[in-house]
Amino acid sequence: MSMDTVPAGPDGSGSDGVLADGVLADGAGPRVSAGTPHPFGATPVPGGVNFAVGSSVATAMDLVLMRPGDGGPVAEIPFDPGHRVGDVFTMTVAGLVPGRFHYGYRVRYADGTRSPVVLDPYARELAGSGGWGRRPRYRSALPPAGFDWGASRPPRVPADRLVVYELHVRGFTRHPSSGVRAPGTYAGVRERIPYLKELGVTCVELLPVFEFDETDNTYSSPATGEPLRNLWGYNSVGFFAPKADYAADRSPGGPTRELKSLVKELHEAGIEVVLDVVFNHTAEGDHRGPTQSFRALDEAAYYLLDADGTPLNLTATGNTVNCNHPVTRALILDCLRYWVTEFRVDGFRFDMASVLARGTDGALLDNPPLLEAIAHDPVLAHCRLIAEASDAAGSYQVGSFPAYGRFAEWNMRYRDAIRRFLLGHPGSAAEFAARLTGSPDLYPDRGPMASVNYITCHDGLTLADWTSYDRRHNEANGEGGLDGIPDEDSDNCGHEGPTDDPDVLRLRGRRTRTALLLLLASRGTPMLLAGDEFGRTQQGNNNAYSQDGPLGWVDWDLLDGDGARTALFTRRCLELRRAHPALHRPRHPRGPGRPGCPYPPVSLHGEQPWRPDRSPSARLLAAVLCEPVPEGGFDCVFLAANTGPQERTLLLPPAPDDTRWCLFADTGAGPGREVFAVGGEPPLDGARFTLAAHAAVLLVARPRI
Repeated sequence: MSMDTVPAGPDGSGSDGVLADGVLADGAGPRVSAGTPHPFGATPVPGGVNFAVGSSVATAMDLVLMRPGDGGPVAEIPFDPGHRVGDVFTMTVAGLVPGRFHYGYRVRYADGTRSPVVLDPYARELAGSGGWGRRPRYRSALPPAGFDWGASRPPRVPADRLVVYELHVRGFTRHPSSGVRAPGTYAGVRERIPYLKELGVTCVELLPVFEFDETDNTYSSPATGEPLRNLWGYNSVGFFAPKADYAADRSPGGPTRELKSLVKELHEAGIEVVLDVVFNHTAEGDHRGPTQSFRALDEAAYYLLDADGTPLNLTATGNTVNCNHPVTRALILDCLRYWVTEFRVDGFRFDMASVLARGTDGALLDNPPLLEAIAHDPVLAHCRLIAEASDAAGSYQVGSFPAYGRFAEWNMRYRDAIRRFLLGHPGSAAEFAARLTGSPDLYPDRGPMASVNYITCHDGLTLADWTSYDRRHNEANGEGGLDGIPDEDSDNCGHEGPTDDPDVLRLRGRRTRTALLLLLASRGTPMLLAGDEFGRTQQGNNNAYSQDGPLGWVDWDLLDGDGARTALFTRRCLELRRAHPALHRPRHPRGPGRPGCPYPPVSLHGEQPWRPDRSPSARLLAAVLCEPVPEGGFDCVFLAANTGPQERTLLLPPAPDDTRWCLFADTGAGPGREVFAVGGEPPLDGARFTLAAHAAVLLVARPRI
C-alpha cells in the first residue's frame, strides 16, 4: 500500500492538495497544528479533530488518514516531535469532519523498523468489517456526535428488585421465529422489549458488544467444512467501539446511535443495561496473532510477558492483559467512564475478573489498584459492578473477590449447589440451604445482593438441556467434542436427548420448574439465561460460542406448547418475588428476629416442623422465610423441595396467627394447577401437604377473611 507522506511545515501546516475530496471539509490539504495530550483518541475540536496516542516505545509516530468509502490511503502525517508531551504524540488536523474519514497510526521504533498501520485503542467506532462473517479490514473511525436522549433517565432499580436476564444481541433475534424487522441487531432486541417487560426482568446483561472479529476461529464445521464463527465475541478488538455488525444502520455513527437507542428504550421500560466486558485478554492473541493495536504501541504495558517477552497465557486465549500496569489501568477506567457517560449503561459484568486482580508479574494482589480505582471512581459510583471471580489460571475467588464494598459476584457456588441438590448428591441439602438464604457464609458484610444466583449462563448447558443430557454433545464445534465443561452435574431424566416418552418429558418439565422456583425464591440477585424460561435447547452443546445458527440462536417457536407453560410459570414467580419482601431481603438478618414477627428471618423444617433433616443423605429441604414490612406486620412464605424419587408428606409449620397458608406453586401438580396468580392463591385445607418426587412447593401466609 502506498500513500503520500505529508511533512509538517515550519508553521505546522501540511502540503496542500494531498487529501482526496470528501475527507477534508474544504477539499484542501491537511493543516496541522499542535494538539492536546488529553483526552486520548480522536476528539472533535473547533475547526477539526485532535489526535492523541501514547507509546513509551515509539521514537516517532505517523497519523494515517484513509477514505471512509473503501479505506483507501490518503495521507500519512508525521506527528511533530515538538508537539509530543511526555509519551503522548498529539496533533490537531483542521478541516476533518467526524464520519468523513478513517484513520490509524504507524509506530516507528529506535531500530529503524516501523509497525503496520494499527488501530487507535480509543477509537469510538471501527469500520471495515465488510458485513457479518466476512474477514474485516479494520480502520479507526470517529462517528458524528449527537444523540437525542430526550427525557430518558437510568431507571436505578433498587438492588433488591434486580432480576438479570443474560442475552446475546445477535442470537436473541437472529432466528426467523423472532419475527423482528432487523434480526440479529440492536434494533431487533429493541423490538423484543415488550416481551422482557412482560416477563418481569429488570436488567439485561448483554454478552460482549465491544467490536470483535467473528471470523477469528480456527475450527470448521465437521458436517459442512465451512469455517465456524466466534459468535459470542469474547475476543475484543476495540474497547470503545460498539460491534458494527450488530447494527442494522451501518452508516457512519449508525452502530453508536442504534445501541444508544436500545439503551434508551430499555430504560424507558424500566430495564437496566449491564455490559459483559472482556478486559482480561484481546484478539491479538499470542506472538502468532495479528498486530492490531496494543502490541505495536506498548506490548509490555498492555500485556503480561515472561522473561523472554512471550505473552503469559492465564486466560487460555493466548494473552493476558496487564490490567494493573498504570497505562492499561488508565485505559480501562477511561473505557468504563466512556460507556457510562456516552451510552448511559448501568453497569458491567467483568469476564474472568480475577485477571483484574493480578499484578504486573501475574500474581494475585491483596489490594489490586485497578479494582480499587473502579470501586471508588466517582463517575462509576452508581454502576452495577459484577465479577466473574475466577480465571483460567486456577484462581477461584468466589466469596473472597476484592470487592471494596462494591462488586457483586456471579456465585458459582450457588450454581453448583442447586444443581447437586436437585440431583440429590450427598451433603447438597445443607449446602443449598446456605445458598437459598443469600450465602451469608460468603457475603456476610456485602449482603445477599452481592450474590448473583444462577443455574445456567451462556457458558454451559441451557436449563432444558440440563434435564435432557448426561454429557456434553459438542461435536459441531469441530474440536472433537472435547471442548466445554466436562461435567455439569446434569441428568437426562432417563433418555439422552429428544424423546416422545411422556414420563421422561413430565419429569424434565417438573425438574425445570422446580429449579426456576428455587432460583427465583432464593435471596440474592437472580439471573436467567435468555430462553430458559421457555425451554431453549442447544441439543446438548455446552460450549456454543461457535454456533452461529439455530443451535446458538433463540428459537421463539418454543414459546408455544409446553414452553408457554414454563414461561407463564417464570413470569408468575417473578411477580411473586416482587410482591414478597421475604424473598428479596437486601441484608442478612442479625439476631433471631424482630418484634412482631411470628418466625425468625429463616427457620428450617423437615417432615415435621422445626425438625430439619441434617443428614448427608437429606433430600428434603423446607424453610419459612419471614420479614417485617415497613407499613407494619410481616411477610411470611414457606418453601419446600423434595429431590428424592418418592413423594413426601409434610406436617406444615403453623401459619402465623390470623393467617392461613395459601398455595402459590406446586411443581408436582399438573398443568393449570402448578402455579397461581399472585393474590389469587387458593387456601390449603388441613395441616399436611404431600409433595411429589422432584418437586417443590411455595406457600404464602394470607390473612384469614
